[in-house]
Amino acid sequence: MNGTDAMKVQLAPSVLASDFSRLGEQVRLCGQGGADWLHLDLMDNQFVPNLSFGPPVMAALRPLTRLTLDAHLMVIQPERLIPAVMAAGADRITVHAEVSPHLHRTLHQIRDAGARCGVALNPSTPLSAVEWVLSDLDLLLVMTVNPGFGGQSFIREMLPKIAAARRMLDQAHSPAELEVDGGVDASNALEIAAAGATVLVAGTSVFGHPEGPAGGLEALRRSLGS
Repeated sequence: MNGTDAMKVQLAPSVLASDFSRLGEQVRLCGQGGADWLHLDLMDNQFVPNLSFGPPVMAALRPLTRLTLDAHLMVIQPERLIPAVMAAGADRITVHAEVSPHLHRTLHQIRDAGARCGVALNPSTPLSAVEWVLSDLDLLLVMTVNPGFGGQSFIREMLPKIAAARRMLDQAHSPAELEVDGGVDASNALEIAAAGATVLVAGTSVFGHPEGPAGGLEALRRSLGS
């Protein structure tokens, strides 16, 4: 990948890793630091072993930023939450294939509500789970950690899965973004992008950077050659 290609990769800081006591300030710093999206993990302590935040937090952030709000619903029965997430200002909503038995219907629910729609796959979930809804996708999210906690290490065995997802989307002539979430930092960002990812979600490496979110984003951009 050269510098021109690297510029096409979008960075989406994961709010889950931010300092919630200074959430508004941290979001503003992400915008100033050149973030493209904000990634928001809504967790229900059922699909994943954690409870994060819900639509009210997203609604509070919406007036503070023009960045794309990328809502990742780590919840069971996501279709029940979609209206509230839309009302909170989400631009993109991603649901998990593992808990969406009527995936085609759910994707159209999101799109009909006015947002772009995506599907997330856990590390052990095969790409075949989205084979028959590729034409409905605006985004495919490959999880490179098991969802539910921030600060986990990147599962390197997922690199071939990212590359296979890239081939699948290209063969289907799909314009969907290929997003990667989990353990992304400056040591592996270029490798992940080279495998075909177009959006990198980064939490700890952005918000935990010694120089703050702007420093974390700069380190990622530098590692991508841009």
